[in-house]
Amino acid sequence: MRSLKILPAAVALCVVPLAANAQQPLSPSEAVDKIVAQEQAEVGLLRQYAPLVETYIQYLRPDKQLGAVPDGDKYFLGRAELAKGVDLEPLDRDSGVKHKVFGSWGSFFNMEFLPRGFLQMIYLDMNGFDRQHYKIEYVRREFLGEVRCLVFDVDPVKKGDKGRFVGRIWVEDQDYHIVRFNGAYGGSSLVSNYFNFDSWRTNVGKNLWLPAFIYSEEGSVHDHPFRAQTRLWGYDLGHSHQEQELSKVLVEASAGIRDQSEAANDYTPLQAERSWDHQAEDNVTDRLERQGLLAPYGEVDKVLETVVNNLEVTNNLDIQPEVRCRVLMTSTLESLTMSHTIVLSRGLIDVLPDEASLAAILAHELGHVVLGHRIDSQYAFINRVRYDDKDTFRHFDFARTPEEEEAAKQKGIELLRNSPYKDKSGSAQLFLRALKSRAKEIPNLISPHLGDRVSTSWSIASAVFAAQSSEEKPEGGEKPAPNDKPTANAIAALPLGGRIKVDSWNDQLRMLKSKPVGNVAEAENTPFQITPFMFYLTRQGANLPTANPGAVAAKLDTETKP
Repeated sequence: MRSLKILPAAVALCVVPLAANAQQPLSPSEAVDKIVAQEQAEVGLLRQYAPLVETYIQYLRPDKQLGAVPDGDKYFLGRAELAKGVDLEPLDRDSGVKHKVFGSWGSFFNMEFLPRGFLQMIYLDMNGFDRQHYKIEYVRREFLGEVRCLVFDVDPVKKGDKGRFVGRIWVEDQDYHIVRFNGAYGGSSLVSNYFNFDSWRTNVGKNLWLPAFIYSEEGSVHDHPFRAQTRLWGYDLGHSHQEQELSKVLVEASAGIRDQSEAANDYTPLQAERSWDHQAEDNVTDRLERQGLLAPYGEVDKVLETVVNNLEVTNNLDIQPEVRCRVLMTSTLESLTMSHTIVLSRGLIDVLPDEASLAAILAHELGHVVLGHRIDSQYAFINRVRYDDKDTFRHFDFARTPEEEEAAKQKGIELLRNSPYKDKSGSAQLFLRALKSRAKEIPNLISPHLGDRVSTSWSIASAVFAAQSSEEKPEGGEKPAPNDKPTANAIAALPLGGRIKVDSWNDQLRMLKSKPVGNVAEAENTPFQITPFMFYLTRQGANLPTANPGAVAAKLDTETKP
């Protein structure tokens, strides 16, 4: 029998210092030689990978209360062809986007983007990072999360040398990988321009650090500025899972074979129909997961399924096959249903302020499931899910008809009214209202790849909230006056990246575990906006540090800077 479930609170984990072994300290010159050699090896190493790359850009305009708010956006999703340099194969619907990074966006920015574009920012210098072209000066030692780093300032030997990096690098002190670099490429001119950026690499295995996140920003608040986030993932698409499945040793049960001739194992026509749809769902989800567009089943999916379970239990639903939840890897805000599989995008989950808001979105999608809105059964044939990656979003389209959307909306209202979230629907209404008010400024963020815009769910929370308010009448019998003004500093929605942490190697998603932020100033309330990346770096278990915590840095601190 099903029962209500409570989502677990995030538990703060303490970091236990690791025992360190002695290591012979390096001279400043030796340390720089190792850094240069490791970075040159990194450029060669990356050529074997073809990760997915997503860049989302927001233009900003000044606001008297909030400082700056979105004023237009751009979006790109593609697969990097690092073996060819910084080429990209676009996956979005816009056939006009060129394979080179953002080459067709020049008119929007009133400038033409360099072909290397944002993807180039995964490299410190593709043309050669060495002593002949750079001055590398030690600054200090610093921790980025659990990773001890040596910090250096980097400048081209020849000032104004076009495309050379100018800025600061953070180098982990075990194998001398550059794990972060912050600055810009030099040599901008009237016809070409490089942007400030902060590029991060994460440890995905022993002695393996790969580019994962890039934050870019340019212009002051009064000079039509923009902010951009670039994310990379899918370096090891499906390989680990496939190898584990193939290498499993299956042992037959020791119990004797039982005669099941009398068991109810046959399929009725209805059960066969459901099984066929289930096969279509599996074919689609497996294909999208292999492409890196759908995250492997994990922690976040279980959180969504907990909320769905609560909606089912309080509405006395027994849905067969059971409803499954999955997460689309993209930042765009969208939701969809494939028969009995509900899919929400990572970006949508990121910006939802609380569980009640999540329940409002899921109630709408669960309405489709309850009403039996099916997936195209042709996808049960495996050949129907074989296509070129670049045709993904033209091949799949799970958007519903207006009639199906209206029916699901009404069913979603019913489910939410009977749920444990009915008394908290005010926050969901606040979220949907904020999204509606920002829709014109972030059209690309709310444009779905596969499903429906979240706007289709706007009226669900509003209807539930209105019904709740009508029941709360004062003794005189009059309805309370509607209050459309949110509470001061109320969090209507979170910035992008507010909930989920992405493993760029295997695409696993995890809920962020962060400390309370305390009071939030009005200018810090930035719904749906881009913010800088800042990461607590860790090492994989197979790559634990063995060096003396201060051996290298202490040597650098006491000697002349290189």
